[in-house]
Amino acid sequence: MLTYIVRRVLIGSVTLLLITVVVYALIRHMPGTPLTAAMTEMDPSKKLNPEDYERMRRAYGLDKPWYSAYFVWLGNVLRFDLGQSFAHKQPVTRVIGERLGPTLALSVSSLVLMYLLSIPLGLYSTARSGAPDERAISLLLYMLYSFPTFVAALLLQMTFAQYFDLLPLYHMHDDLEVYQQLSPAGKTWDLFKHALLPTACETYGGLAYYSRFIRANMMEVIRQDYVRTARAKGVGEARVVLVHAFRNTLIPLVTMVGLTLPSLLGGSVIIERIFVWPGIGNLFFDSITARDYPVIMCLTLVFSLLTLAGTLLADVLYAVVDPRVSYS
Repeated sequence: MLTYIVRRVLIGSVTLLLITVVVYALIRHMPGTPLTAAMTEMDPSKKLNPEDYERMRRAYGLDKPWYSAYFVWLGNVLRFDLGQSFAHKQPVTRVIGERLGPTLALSVSSLVLMYLLSIPLGLYSTARSGAPDERAISLLLYMLYSFPTFVAALLLQMTFAQYFDLLPLYHMHDDLEVYQQLSPAGKTWDLFKHALLPTACETYGGLAYYSRFIRANMMEVIRQDYVRTARAKGVGEARVVLVHAFRNTLIPLVTMVGLTLPSLLGGSVIIERIFVWPGIGNLFFDSITARDYPVIMCLTLVFSLLTLAGTLLADVLYAVVDPRVSYS
């Protein structure tokens, strides 16, 4: 196992290096630069003299070819220096750290809800396979899975925020002055109200997918000989489903859990833009718009690391859950 992990880490390091090279080359060849983005905020009546223009190009690292600038960035990363955000004029770690909490609030909540609801739904659909209520649940899940997220977000906003005026339309909390005057319980309730709609949008698609995923695996397992033997011995249906069958479907489910690791910090660009949620997804979009190279590269590095770590974790958990799997 240790040899396998070391080999995977070495392969992952090469993969990560290639990803950062490709992404850095792409962002340096995008139309526009941090300098042009900064100049749009300047007074149009004033013109930069050549000396100031060259000084700004050096400050943004635009005086070097992209490959030379990449190696400068890579050297700084190896020294644990992720640079300064061009747009926010703050260290990249601070900019991302401020957006991490809001993203985790949505992603962790939606992930917990997905598993808490999808596992019972999947097991119930298996036990009631072919029944009218199971067919109705399956139809509803298929509809949810195929429903676009941005359409669902707009419908929820129109229904609960505009028409019934029950929930806030967007943002993470009320006006800052009002929010700071609330008690801790009031702040918690205010955050809960604002997070309800975006969490629902992030949850329903995964809920439909995982429920159908669990049901498909369960339907394959309950046809096995050992399940028929358990039923022939008079074991109750609930015990057959939960103990004998569901335990053996944990292998693909655990694999899926490992692969969800990147989504915990990645956030959702569409959901966060629609609900004006100050998370990582929104930051990624704004950074691309502003050509904020240090933030884009740092987020790319984090997402790539999480993806590689998630796949490795899924493989390791696969061997833990199934003793027959060995990587030695």
